[in-house]
Amino acid sequence: MSAAKLTVEVVSPEKLIWSGEATMVSAKTLDGNIGILVDHISLLGVLEPGVVSIKGADGSVEDFNMADGFISVNKNRVSILGEQAK
Repeated sequence: MSAAKLTVEVVSPEKLIWSGEATMVSAKTLDGNIGILVDHISLLGVLEPGVVSIKGADGSVEDFNMADGFISVNKNRVSILGEQAK
């Protein structure tokens, strides 16, 4: 039996930037820095400019420099919507 993981999507107005399974997502929101792990409570937040970091299920780390946007967490699904430059 495999361990539960997060399903993560990073989306800009033009396209899907990244999607995959992850074990952790960290981001800077208006309410402060947050870390999202498996089974996190549902959340909708406004991103501040900064780095969104995704630790992939394979141990890799993807960093995205976000200008602004939103983060949504619901039942181990994380959606990150906004302007970004990698």
